[in-house]
Amino acid sequence: MKRPLLWQETKDNSLPQKIIDIASGEIGVREATGNNDGKRVEEYLRYTNLGKGYAWCSAFVSWCFGQAGLQEPRNPWSPALFPNARTYCRGDACRRPVTWLKINPADIFGIYGKSVRRIHHVGLVKSVQDSYLITIEGNSNNRVESRRRHLSTVYALANWVGGGK
Repeated sequence: MKRPLLWQETKDNSLPQKIIDIASGEIGVREATGNNDGKRVEEYLRYTNLGKGYAWCSAFVSWCFGQAGLQEPRNPWSPALFPNARTYCRGDACRRPVTWLKINPADIFGIYGKSVRRIHHVGLVKSVQDSYLITIEGNSNNRVESRRRHLSTVYALANWVGGGK
């Protein structure tokens, strides 16, 4: 079943849109040498008390929320962005069309890594188009980019703006 297109990218003054606007402004930022480094990448990492050389997808998401005036999340570890109070689906539950109706801009998605047996990559939901997320993610191909991800690849979704579940 396809998710009806209930919302699209809009320009408004809402907090979720502010987060998306901040993240969108970072699209194109690249690592300097492909080693989790570079002036802006290191700024994302510093926001979560890390130096260059560390994976930075969670630091990027945290930095975007911070730039929008939120104190949380502020963590460089991907699994930490999915506490029970904020996470509204995990695993197979994220693949159910009823869950797709709950997805909002600035929600955080998580991708599970079988080799590490945990969420190993995160990003922001920009919009939903049928059964796809349009995302903004840091540390994707060594840069900040917008991607199209099928919901079947998403392991978890969390809402840090609307008070959780």
